[in-house]
Amino acid sequence: MPGSTGSGAVTRSTLRQQIADALRDEVLAGRLGPGRAFTVKEIAEQYGVSATPVREALVDLSAQGLLESDQHRGFRVREYSVADYRDIIEARSLVIEGMFLALEDGHEGYRNLEDPRAAAAIAGVRRRGEEAQRAAAAGDLTVLIGYDLRFWRELSALFGNPYLADFLHRLRVQSWVCAVQHLRRLTDLRGRLWSRHTELVDALSQRDTEGARAIIAEYKAHSLAVIERLADG
Repeated sequence: MPGSTGSGAVTRSTLRQQIADALRDEVLAGRLGPGRAFTVKEIAEQYGVSATPVREALVDLSAQGLLESDQHRGFRVREYSVADYRDIIEARSLVIEGMFLALEDGHEGYRNLEDPRAAAAIAGVRRRGEEAQRAAAAGDLTVLIGYDLRFWRELSALFGNPYLADFLHRLRVQSWVCAVQHLRRLTDLRGRLWSRHTELVDALSQRDTEGARAIIAEYKAHSLAVIERLADG
């Protein structure tokens, strides 16, 4: 029956996303380290599901740059080099700069900051930033990553271009995948993690793009310095 087919498709799609989210969290938590290989069958058995949604989830993660596929051996967690990290950070900075330019030019897609709905959205982004800062101060990398990704996703949504927001989210996930392989080696991350989220929100709320640019420049320099120092041992 048509209704049954539709329901089955929705269920499979939901399962596919759940598996992809779970595996991405495993990679970001460092439990699936760089170069770790596995097959569709292994993941299907681990989660007690059929192979089809697992294969689809793994293909999705490959498209996002988290995994690499091997036609004969399955999949493995992608290994990013420090050079890759530099390139990701540069790409991330260019996307953010495009958003700043849109704000300065009064791009029609940018939400009017005087609109009550925009003000509520900004308040929500700021709360995410506060949580991210608390996690950074505590050195809790897992909590920080979760709030940091939500912070940037919600912040970029204010610029009114969903394609740009999705691209920035993908770059941020990739940068965290690269960073965690180094950061997880440290036993104490307090004071080492960037935590100026609310300052950035405040600058953008005041349309202070120069101030926001300075914060992003500092963020870029800080991120590169930490990873390069850890990579060099």
